[in-house]
Amino acid sequence: MAQPLMPHATASWLVENSSLTFEQIAEFCGLHILEVQAIADDTAATKLTGRDPIRAGELTHAEIEKGQNDPEYRLQMHKAPEAVRRTRGPRYTPVSKRQDKPDGIYWIIKNHPEVTDGQISKLIGTTRTTIAAIRDRSHWNIANITAKDPVTLGLTTQRELDAAVAKAAKAAGIPAPTDTRFDSDREALIEELRGERERHVREAEAALANAGDEALSDEIFPGIRDPFKNTPAE
Repeated sequence: MAQPLMPHATASWLVENSSLTFEQIAEFCGLHILEVQAIADDTAATKLTGRDPIRAGELTHAEIEKGQNDPEYRLQMHKAPEAVRRTRGPRYTPVSKRQDKPDGIYWIIKNHPEVTDGQISKLIGTTRTTIAAIRDRSHWNIANITAKDPVTLGLTTQRELDAAVAKAAKAAGIPAPTDTRFDSDREALIEELRGERERHVREAEAALANAGDEALSDEIFPGIRDPFKNTPAE
């Protein structure tokens, strides 16, 4: 069941301005009945300022009257409060990583100057003022700022960075950069697989040569033996 946006303050208002039972108020506000009792007795830790649920659109006069006329009646929310949504803006960065932001910004500026300040702001979670200060080297700590990959620093992901760089390159009319960091590893893997395949071919040819011209009854295909058998034909 939906609850008021400020349950304790709403309960305080209902206690003071209605004859609803403590049980009705507790259930509507999602509180324990003893909490409502404490509010009514002014024994709560902090004196609450009542919040009018009628003005807030959460209850109507008619709904309160129904409850007052029938102690067994359960109040129904007229309009549930809207869920709080995160406002648009720079992404949140943990405190432990905030000192790394200038290094990540400088790395992007140095390696991808086509990326706009707005894109950097979204990637790193910083302000355009800070980015501009690093661009024109007027940042107060510029002497200690070194270019470090923001992905390595944990400020953004490789996918997000690649997407921002590709978008900026397209807007600037320049070819998008190609990641060649793993080319050598890929070529080494291909060579390794090729060498392994050639070794298996040589071993198979040697096994056939050692068998001579003797026909084998366990051939599963002309020239290819069953590897689990080695029985000469009678």
